[in-house]
Amino acid sequence: MKRKTVDPKYSMCVQPSFIIGTTNEDGSYNFAPITWVSVTHEEDDRYLLVISMSGTKRTKQNVIRTGLFSANLVSTDLLPLMDYFGSKSAKDGQKNDIAYNVSKGIVLDVPTLDESPWVYECEVSRSVKTGDSTTFFCNIRNIQMDERLSPSDIFDIDLTILDPVIYSGRYHSLGKTLGAIGDFCKNEGK
Repeated sequence: MKRKTVDPKYSMCVQPSFIIGTTNEDGSYNFAPITWVSVTHEEDDRYLLVISMSGTKRTKQNVIRTGLFSANLVSTDLLPLMDYFGSKSAKDGQKNDIAYNVSKGIVLDVPTLDESPWVYECEVSRSVKTGDSTTFFCNIRNIQMDERLSPSDIFDIDLTILDPVIYSGRYHSLGKTLGAIGDFCKNEGK
């Protein structure tokens, strides 16, 4: 494979798409799409959800104010809702022009999207500011997952069932499961 050097502005990074649910000061809910989401390992075999938000959007202000949010994985059937939330500002009022169902979190008082196949209920542990972005390191207090999943461990999540939207400047989806860790080394010598 031949590669070429390009300007660092091409910062393509494959990212899962989430709709972040927060509660406004008046008790109403607010949802916004965020793709700067990852995890990091914490002490005692725990994981922290890591999420970055830039600017002054209401979702970011709500997370700073309450320290709580839900991260609702966007499956391909939720893409129109994600696109809608990304196109409409909370400053213009409630985002209710499209029908969607909301429930409260099971462990935390956060709004969750009923249609999402995987929902994290999160509480901010600490945050770091870089420029106009804030990165939140969050304790995952609960995970709600599609009942069709029955993973044997944390590396056994069938993404073809979750059908996540992947973002890298454009929206993409997954095609198929290729195998597990170690499957390809076993066949290398044959």
